[in-house]
Amino acid sequence: MQHIKQLLLGDEALALGAINAGLSGVYAYPGTPSTEITEYIQSNAVAKQRAIHSHWSSNEKTAMEEALGMSFCGRRSMVCMKHVGMNVCADPFVNSAMTGTNGGLIVVAADDPSMHSSQNEQDSRFYSDFAFIPTFEPSNQQEAYDMAADAFDLSEKWQMPVMLRMVTRLFHSRAVVCSDAVAAPERPLSYPEHTRQWVLMPGNSKVRYKEVLRIWQQLQQVSETSPYNKYIDGTDHSMGIIASGIAYNYLMENYPDGCPYPVVKISQYPLPKAMIQRLAAECPKILVIEEGQPFIEDRLRGIIDHGTSIMGRLSGELPRTGELTPDAVRLAVGLPALSRSDASEIVAPRPPALCQGCGHRDVYHALNDVMAQYPNPKVFGDIGCYTLGWLAPFNAIDSVVDMGASITMAKGAADAGQHPSIAVIGDSTFTHSGMTGLLDAINENSDITVIISDNLTTGMTGGQDSQGTGKLEDICRGLGADPAHVRTIDSLPRNHDQMMQLFKEEIEYHGLSVIVSRRECIQTARRHAAAAAKKQSKA
Repeated sequence: MQHIKQLLLGDEALALGAINAGLSGVYAYPGTPSTEITEYIQSNAVAKQRAIHSHWSSNEKTAMEEALGMSFCGRRSMVCMKHVGMNVCADPFVNSAMTGTNGGLIVVAADDPSMHSSQNEQDSRFYSDFAFIPTFEPSNQQEAYDMAADAFDLSEKWQMPVMLRMVTRLFHSRAVVCSDAVAAPERPLSYPEHTRQWVLMPGNSKVRYKEVLRIWQQLQQVSETSPYNKYIDGTDHSMGIIASGIAYNYLMENYPDGCPYPVVKISQYPLPKAMIQRLAAECPKILVIEEGQPFIEDRLRGIIDHGTSIMGRLSGELPRTGELTPDAVRLAVGLPALSRSDASEIVAPRPPALCQGCGHRDVYHALNDVMAQYPNPKVFGDIGCYTLGWLAPFNAIDSVVDMGASITMAKGAADAGQHPSIAVIGDSTFTHSGMTGLLDAINENSDITVIISDNLTTGMTGGQDSQGTGKLEDICRGLGADPAHVRTIDSLPRNHDQMMQLFKEEIEYHGLSVIVSRRECIQTARRHAAAAAKKQSKA
């Protein structure tokens, strides 16, 4: 078979691996650092030729269920999300182990240690372990490419979904990847041989759960012989090292001529217990190097049953929070620190800010002027570009928790007697997880004002399609909001006084009201204008 070499991001390597392995559909909601996976598939020539599904989903739960539906029909599918998206899709994800798969199904979890663009540092390996779902964790871009095909094969052989867990540093760095020159064909339509397990009624699930546990035991044996898990002997057995995923690279950067200590490299789960037990038998202490939370380190205490000393993030040899670095690993293995030059004093910190010309700015200017007229106003924010309204110069919002929480928290505050109680949410976030909260507020006619700041796109992740574009008012009215209190305004500087008046009127209305404040994202507007000019020049 012919091969070609390309310089690819980790996102792109994984996406290309899935396409070349016969992918039929990718389902996702944009979220850094996973967004580029779907974007690569959307622009790939083979994917376009084959009409591989690559439209954005409303949220991670719908994406997971859609991918599972494609798997039911025998085709290979992939669902992608950032780590907090795993919380949104937890219900179908956990239950997908109970239904099993037909066509191969990969669940990509993009973890974000150091919270570069996230609310927390959660580690998705806990989800897959909890659900008895096998996991791949590549250590480099080549493994990300290779694992796509192997994960599909594993999923189809054992009729289980497979998680593929990567971290920001691997997703967003580039390396040369050797890939197949020709993509494998897509799988034909076919249907599950055992359909009973796809109906999760208690009687069926009791039977299936025993099968899930049996498969999990067998998958532990598969991990022992996986080409991605290796026992690499060393000359110095005073310490053993377990390194998983990208952390293995950090270790080897410090030992370019080979590590003197025995190393167990882990890139496939369940944990290879026999390898670990061999390491413990040969070494009095074990250092665990893993990116994310101390998942392996914590579980060693159930695998090693004698006095081996276990070190890592929990014991303090490695930092408990944030990303690992080669320097941190260097200190943990006892090597001297490398001298580093100080950062240039010329480089000044640049905190994030809303773009000049952004409609969210005008919403916050008007909202702040109105809020100044009340003694104790509370504004509940949400996840998106407009989250930056918490920063100076606006300082306009009081909370940001998770996708969709603005509306439900505003409702809860109003239930407690708070007035005014305002929710600010973006158009994409509203269709992601704000609609159900709005329905609660509608059903009780809660005394809240919901401002949907509509920039006609999913702006925070680069301008992907928003599911509610052109439909927000109809959605709100369709859910049951009083049409007289579903109002629209253009968020433009010249409309400042009108926006203030509108906000004031709806705050004074003691019931549920929705204001759609609309202005296209300045970034997508520029791209659309450039595309239109280019098209006109060709005409």
